[in-house]
Amino acid sequence: MINIDELGSRIILSLAGGKLLITESTLFGLILAAILAAVGIWLGSGLKTVPKGKQIIAETIVGWIYKYTRENMGEENEHFAPYIGTIFAFIVCGSSLGLLGLRPITADLNVTFALSGLTFILIQANSIRKLGVRGRLREMCDPYPFMFPLKILEDITLPVSLSLRLFGNILGGVIVVDLWMTLMEFLSSLLTDVPFLRAVTVLPLNGFFDIFEPAIQTYIFTMLTMVFLASAMEGVSSRVSTNDKK
Repeated sequence: MINIDELGSRIILSLAGGKLLITESTLFGLILAAILAAVGIWLGSGLKTVPKGKQIIAETIVGWIYKYTRENMGEENEHFAPYIGTIFAFIVCGSSLGLLGLRPITADLNVTFALSGLTFILIQANSIRKLGVRGRLREMCDPYPFMFPLKILEDITLPVSLSLRLFGNILGGVIVVDLWMTLMEFLSSLLTDVPFLRAVTVLPLNGFFDIFEPAIQTYIFTMLTMVFLASAMEGVSSRVSTNDKK
């Protein structure tokens, strides 16, 4: 059976007398970020006027990301495409680490909250950049001052809901696969010392929870990110235009 104390991310290294902990989520996340950065630099190097080879792959990926962003956020917000593409690649790869026998980094609430927190910061930073601090505070009190605490609550629930949705679905998949493999190991032990059922029967679950589920959850996370960003930018744009007219 699964030990409830082992559901969290394992500690790989403890520094500063235990005050700084390096978990497997941190380690795998850093390695994944380094690999994605290296691949991105490699694909973007040696660009030529007439694309060929890896440049065709790079332009196809970039073109799809910008098209994906424009279709969901509008042409005026396509400058968010690099951010959308980055979190898409990071989440889908980080959620599929089960294919390598590793714990998905998005099964760690710290990781998913950090990702959703970036969206929250991006929304707030762009709102303040467009409206200024006073304008942002005035907007949060619109149309009545008592709306201020409600607007704060609305902003806070954004990163919480995004992070919990991704974390819950990926962790649920990890638990289901672990439970199934434990059951198959027990059933195998009734016949032979070789846990052959673990290796055979888990493949469909791996296909669902390590390929299909990460792809679906990545799509949902990035789609909601774009919806919230577009909604915030649309509101900011309309308020800026109204202020300009005044």
